[in-house]
Parts: sequence; C-alpha cells; structure tokens
Amino acid sequence: MSRPQHKRQSPRREASVEGVPIRSLPKVSLHDHLDGGLRASTVFELASAQGISLPAANSRELGEWFAERSNAGSLVEYLKTFDLTVSVMQSAENLTRVAREYVEDLANDGVIYGEVRWAPEQHLEGGLSLEDAVQAVQDGIEEGEDAADANGHSIRVGQILSAMRQGSRSPEIARLALDFRDDGVVGFDLAGPEDGFPASEHQEALDLLAQEFFPVTIHAGEAAGLDSINSALLDGRALRLGHGVRIAEDLEEIAAEGDEVRVRLRDLATWVRDREIALELSPSSNLQTGAIAQWGTKIEDHPFDLLYQLGFCVTVNTDNRLMSRTTLTRELALLVDTFEYGLEDLETLQLNAAGSAFLPLEQREELIELIQEGFERG
Repeated sequence: MSRPQHKRQSPRREASVEGVPIRSLPKVSLHDHLDGGLRASTVFELASAQGISLPAANSRELGEWFAERSNAGSLVEYLKTFDLTVSVMQSAENLTRVAREYVEDLANDGVIYGEVRWAPEQHLEGGLSLEDAVQAVQDGIEEGEDAADANGHSIRVGQILSAMRQGSRSPEIARLALDFRDDGVVGFDLAGPEDGFPASEHQEALDLLAQEFFPVTIHAGEAAGLDSINSALLDGRALRLGHGVRIAEDLEEIAAEGDEVRVRLRDLATWVRDREIALELSPSSNLQTGAIAQWGTKIEDHPFDLLYQLGFCVTVNTDNRLMSRTTLTRELALLVDTFEYGLEDLETLQLNAAGSAFLPLEQREELIELIQEGFERG
C-alpha cells in the first residue's frame, strides 16, 4: 500500500469534501461520552447556579480551560476535567437538560444515529437512584429527538451504560442495562482508567451480559496495549473496541521502499480485522491522551489510515466534544485534510459505523440505506 502525502492544515469553518459540506452528510456517532459532551455555557450556568467553584470568568474562557487541561498527553490527566462536568449532572433536571442538548448538538452536526455512553454510578450524589438517573437521561434524549424531528432532522440516540473499571459496581450496572434494554439502553461499556484495570476484573458482569446476549463495547487499546484488547475480547466478548488504536502494535512492518510499505498482521490484529470488530477511533482525543504517542504527536502520525487501508473496521468518533473542542464534522475534516480522503472514504467510514451500531439487523440496514441515499445526494 502507499503512504499518503500528508497535508498540514486545519479544517475550514465550513469543511467540505469534493465540494460537499461535511456537516450536511449523514453521520453515525458510536463513541461519545455524555459527561464529555456538555456545552461550556451549560457547565458555566449550572455550576454558577449551584455555587460550584469555576476556573474561568465566563463560558468562553471555560471552554478554553477544558481544552487546555485536556491536552495533557495522559488519559489520567485528561479524565480529571470530568470532575467539573459530573458535578453539575447530579439531578434529574440537569441530566435531562444535558441529554436534550446533547441530542440537539448531534442533530445540528448532521448525525442521524448516535450512541451516548455515561456512567450512572457517578450521578447519585444528589439523591437519585440508578434507575432515576437512567430515566432522566432517557427523557432528555426523547425530548431532543422530538425537537430535532420538529426541525426536520430525524435522529435516534441509544444509551450505553458504562461501569467504572476502577470500581466494584459493574454487576449492578450490567443488571441496570438489562432492565432498560427495551427502554433506550442498547449496550454496556467499561470506562475509566484502563491501565491496571483489565476487563477480567469484571467477570461477573461480563458473564451475565454474555448469557443475556447483550452488546458490549469496552475501552481498550487506548491507555493500555494489546493485553487490554485481548482481555476485552476474551473476557468481555466485546463486539467493539473503545478506541482500540493500539491494535496497531500488533502490526509488523516487513518491507518499506519509498511510499510503499508492507506489513504483516499478527494473530490478534488478524482476528480483529477478519471478524470486523469495530475500532471506535477518536483522532483528536487519541492525540490528547497520548494513545498514539509511540507513533508521534501529530494527526498525520495517527495509524488511522494504515488501519483503514489494511481493511480494519475503523469508525470515526469524537469521544468528548467539550474536552477536544470538536464535532464529528471536524474529526472527519481532519482526516480529509490529513489523508486526502474523498466522499467515498467518508461514506465507507459511516457505513462501518452503521453496520457496527448496537441495533437489530433490520434497523442497521435502514441506517445503511439512509447513509447511502444521503451521500448520493451529496
């Protein structure tokens, strides 16, 4: 395969590909955290109303603070910024508002299907039960969907409930997800600090979900390497990998001449590629957290294109829109500018995401048709 000639430019405000605005194209978002997708203005307003100390004098400065603090090159440091967003998400009213705005923002970005992940166990300090918290988020999602429909944009969003891998409540969260499987919850996730907290420590929850044939995605291959991915697949029976970028460690370069490079896939990488286990890649976030540090510190160093060319089921995601000051449109524009992708490439990436969504087959097929029709219209 040939190595692309990288461009070093930022996407324009109205990013486009082959003359088509990327924002207008139908998109699918699989990896986007609720507590990382708040509007800076909402965080500022809610925190001020609750008397929570803020590190900025206004919402604009607060947005800059999140971006600066998140660009630390470490997942552990990156996660510290969530203390503030989670602190304003401790009531049903606030959870509903945040979820509603989350859906509205996705719809404004051209997303037609999204999966929002969040950890209910982190939102109980105001007296909510786990069930109350999930219902509050579901209420907000449905309000956002209705508002988008009224504005002529159809969008549907499902919840992925995350258990914190450094905690002990994963069996409880797994049962919670199963209780709401017909009421908005489409999947389960393990989130939080990855290194040192393998999926195997949550075997009870993961076995229960497997017995109930409930979809699982696990953060793996971000702050930890191949052992973490291996555990997610074997212990967690994960259908997707949260980030999974470090699967590139299982590639062996066997020849390189000029712009041509040949690589060999070892067993784990072969399994992930051949089984079409989706990689929930998040280019900007992967730079911020240091997930691609062994390959470099710039977007052109990201192994995204290598994995794409090798046939992995790569998808594009935002991870945390507030911390990365990004949108799905911006992430796609970064890839267009860096790897010279065209409309056909962006369509493939969206079809990968649609085919990997935690939806019944018939609904995935409908989603695929909507994407194909949208890209045909341009």
